[in-house]
Amino acid sequence: MSTCRFYKAKYPSPGDVVIATIARISDDEIGAYVKLDEYGDIEGMIPLSELSRRRIRSVQKLLRVGKREPMAVLRVDQDKGYIDLSKKTVSVEEAQACEEKFKMSRKVHTIVTHVAKKLDRDPETLYEQFGWPLYEKYGHACNAFKAAVSNPDAVFGEFNLDKPLFDELMQDISRHMKPQRAKLHAKIDVRCFSFEGIEAIRRALAAAQSVSTEKTPLSIRLIAPPEYVISTTSVNADEDIELMNKAIEEAEKVLAKEGGALKVLVSPRQVTEHEEKELRDLMDRAERENKEVSGDEDSDADGY
Repeated sequence: MSTCRFYKAKYPSPGDVVIATIARISDDEIGAYVKLDEYGDIEGMIPLSELSRRRIRSVQKLLRVGKREPMAVLRVDQDKGYIDLSKKTVSVEEAQACEEKFKMSRKVHTIVTHVAKKLDRDPETLYEQFGWPLYEKYGHACNAFKAAVSNPDAVFGEFNLDKPLFDELMQDISRHMKPQRAKLHAKIDVRCFSFEGIEAIRRALAAAQSVSTEKTPLSIRLIAPPEYVISTTSVNADEDIELMNKAIEEAEKVLAKEGGALKVLVSPRQVTEHEEKELRDLMDRAERENKEVSGDEDSDADGY
């Protein structure tokens, strides 16, 4: 990928959270040197003291060369070219927001650099011509590119792009900006202590799943009793969140008749890849623990 920067600013500002690729560990292990992917791979450094809130003895144990990490910018000296960063001060929410922004920016960058290469033009010139103005006007150029799929003239009309550039740009945008299916999750607590308890819960979950449509099938999985996750993938998040709410209502109706109760722990919403992975890890761990318990019970029954 071209080393042209993504944004108009040549350097990040103190307080920004940026994506940095670990380039090398310093010989004396007082820190690590990184490249700032969004800023043309300019170099920065993360001191040992900024890696973790816990006491550490080796940089090698916390950082892997080649890995991308969200990091907070502490200081920027443009004259000397110094950029100091921190890993320990970045919250989970900041890291997720940074990763989402980077994903969008990289998609824009891929389109701009591919068009530049195809037409033998300078990527930075294209950014100056329309890329950076679109960041300012739409909050992010990726939002502008998405809007251009259905109304290209409204987005690019003001820039007077020559025909070869406009045609190649729209071809790339159409290919890369197809609607992506988002992951939606809801977490519920389902309980019923009546005689029909287990069967009532099964009927309630079946009622929820019956709300599925061919376009939006709902999946209901056990996390660990009494918690379940309802999930689906969607190209229309608002519409499908309504569908998930309806599924929860159907389950509540069944449980109400049986003397049970349903509590919404997390309302239906779009989740990030990081949250999806956390959930999978949680469910895998619960499944392993359940198998271990089942194995112990079988052993006791056999008298071992």
